[in-house]
Amino acid sequence: MNNKIIIACALSLLTGSMCHAEDITIRFDGSKAKVEQQVKDSVTVEVNGAHVSIASAFQTHKLTVAVSGKSDDGQLILKTDGKAKVKLNKLDLTSQEGAPLWLKNKKKVEIEAANGTENTLTLTACNDTANNKSAVIWAKDKILLSGKGTLNIVATGDGCRGIKCKDNITIEDLTLNVTTSGNHLGEKPFSFGGFGGDMPDFGEGGFPDFGGGFPPMGGFGGFGAPADSTRQGGFPMGNFPMPDFGGGFPPMGGFGGFGAPADSTRQGGFPDFGGFGGFGGFGGFGAGEDGEEGGGMDFAKHKYVSPAKGIASKNIVTINSGHVTVTTNTPGAEGIEGKKGVILNGGDVNVTAIDDAINANAAIEFNGAHVVARSTTNDAVDANLVDFFAGGFGGFGGGNNKQNNDPAIIITGGTVYAWSQRGMPEEGLDCDFSPIEVSGGKIFSVGAGMGEMPSVPTNDTAKQPTALLIGINIVKDEPVQICDANGTLLDTLTIPFSLKRSSSLITTPQFKVGNTYTVKTQDYEKTFTLSENFTVVR
Repeated sequence: MNNKIIIACALSLLTGSMCHAEDITIRFDGSKAKVEQQVKDSVTVEVNGAHVSIASAFQTHKLTVAVSGKSDDGQLILKTDGKAKVKLNKLDLTSQEGAPLWLKNKKKVEIEAANGTENTLTLTACNDTANNKSAVIWAKDKILLSGKGTLNIVATGDGCRGIKCKDNITIEDLTLNVTTSGNHLGEKPFSFGGFGGDMPDFGEGGFPDFGGGFPPMGGFGGFGAPADSTRQGGFPMGNFPMPDFGGGFPPMGGFGGFGAPADSTRQGGFPDFGGFGGFGGFGGFGAGEDGEEGGGMDFAKHKYVSPAKGIASKNIVTINSGHVTVTTNTPGAEGIEGKKGVILNGGDVNVTAIDDAINANAAIEFNGAHVVARSTTNDAVDANLVDFFAGGFGGFGGGNNKQNNDPAIIITGGTVYAWSQRGMPEEGLDCDFSPIEVSGGKIFSVGAGMGEMPSVPTNDTAKQPTALLIGINIVKDEPVQICDANGTLLDTLTIPFSLKRSSSLITTPQFKVGNTYTVKTQDYEKTFTLSENFTVVR
């Protein structure tokens, strides 16, 4: 025994606790579990078949629980007052109801995959959510997912999440694969999103009387912004023609509301709404290329009961290193959600989701990770610093829907490939009325083809020169190349779907103001000069 272990054991004895490599060892074997308990003071263990419950009142000692074996109907419930570590060593544990790893922790618990091992946790049903938590890993307090092994998180039941934590989630070193495939448990009533069918009855004529017809419009001043807005991030005035709807206005989910009361003194024209407050939802413009879903236009905001999200934290999700893959397969199922922020410092992160791939009601930071974020029906990366449901973008009226000057998406390094295959109005990088700050790294986004969407940097926040390319054609699996004026290849990538008339935000560390660059795909080639820190290229 080396000196460090001797000292650690001596300190443990002085504090009244025992010193063991693993305080509790659990081996699952089919319908039963074998438990060896080295520490018994202040720790109780109950075993019922392959269901193990541990309660620890330790405060000064980090309880260590080693888990291995296989069971198709097992569960580990760990209730701790102090810190703890759960070491997974070739564990294959499936729960038929509720979290196979349920942490009732008051302090941080580390979940470690042993070096070189593969471990799988599976959840098949989340019906009894009153007594069982609806996630493969459910934690009350902070968790750290670590180790040089592999951890597979598989949620197949309806309403079952991958990882759910009420505090911070941190990921380091680990190879983590999270997959959810169950449906949401239903749609919440009165969810924001309009009427879902025919237009509301505004009078005998159905559609309101605009005094002889729909007024000609050069474009909206901006969602929820003053009508005279000319800021680059809003919808431009005068250069946004109404789309060709093929002979008629498309089916609409209804208007979500207006930014301000109408001016009752104006008649025979479109009222002064103080800026368009936003749509409840268009029925759609059709499918994308190659028969894939995409290219439609759905402004509706659906709220689901227990959507099958991949990784969800009520606080902050931080990824420092490792290999993280998250896949969700049903509506409302976001890939990675950190309510108070997502911070991606390093590692390889690959997220594919039906809903937002990466989402936060706060800032999202990219500081060095290689990230591929893809959404099939929504935004790839969605940071929400503006509460537009209080009178902004969604438009119930009366709220503050003005530009937020604090950056909501911050990119300092690494690679950020953010792809929304839905088409307008969804974006690769979406932060509504807050700016994007770019000071390093490579970016290539794919999304909304409506021109200058609100989610762009400014000349001040584009500390590394950045371009917005409007009208780029993306061809599935065909290379996209970025070259300098000498033809030197700066970056190349392939995108797994097609999308015409996309808008793409691009930058690399080699970009310099005043220099000329070319972006090429199979059906598109555009040469442009970076005239300023943030340059719009049409």
